[in-house]
Amino acid sequence: MTSGKHDTARKYGFCLHVWGKYALFTRPELKVERTSYDVITPSAAKGIFEAIYWKPEMKWNISRIHVLKPIIFQSIRRNEVGSIAAARTIRKAKNQNNPGMLRLNVKKSRQQRASSILVDPAYAIEAYFEISGKKNTDNNAAKHAEMFKRRARKGQCFHQPCLGTREFAAHYSLIEQGNIIPSCEPSDQSPDLGFDTPRDLGFMLWGIDHETPTRDPLLFRATLHNGTIQVPPPGSKDIKK
Repeated sequence: MTSGKHDTARKYGFCLHVWGKYALFTRPELKVERTSYDVITPSAAKGIFEAIYWKPEMKWNISRIHVLKPIIFQSIRRNEVGSIAAARTIRKAKNQNNPGMLRLNVKKSRQQRASSILVDPAYAIEAYFEISGKKNTDNNAAKHAEMFKRRARKGQCFHQPCLGTREFAAHYSLIEQGNIIPSCEPSDQSPDLGFDTPRDLGFMLWGIDHETPTRDPLLFRATLHNGTIQVPPPGSKDIKK
């Protein structure tokens, strides 16, 4: 399996059931008073798969996102840190072996900001990986696939996956091949899902172009059809900078 051959890559596709209590997938144009996208972004979804299993020769791609619960927003206020330690202060603290120098003045650094977050989100995320094919790498795709499935079944991960921000932990389970993906059902808070007609979610973050010095964001026009978002593959003309 080599990069760019998506049909072969999809042979090693997977589906995760992902859920949590809250989520915040921040829109890049609304960073001060944070506002979440309606649905998890492909970029955030990749982070969940990478937290479970990732190797330098692997590249995860998201193909479909299924929304399993109604989209419900809630406004909250959060305490955020408005400053970080300068690089020279960090070096000085390291040289002097004095971590106390990195302590922030909480009263001066703390900022209370409003956020619009998602409540009780749940998704079924379909993804597949590609192997770079570079020399001196392990190109055994079948082995990587089995290792991912074993770790996902056991709930193992390199670090706790999150739903946008670190304080909103993501829980997950592997949907085995051949099993039916759960469908979204109404709730008391949202009896009318509004999924019967296409729902335009606007431009959504697909990923980051790490090959450019400025690390430009890559966007695509997301549309929710019957509770599902089709995510364009890498190199698609639907992905814009």
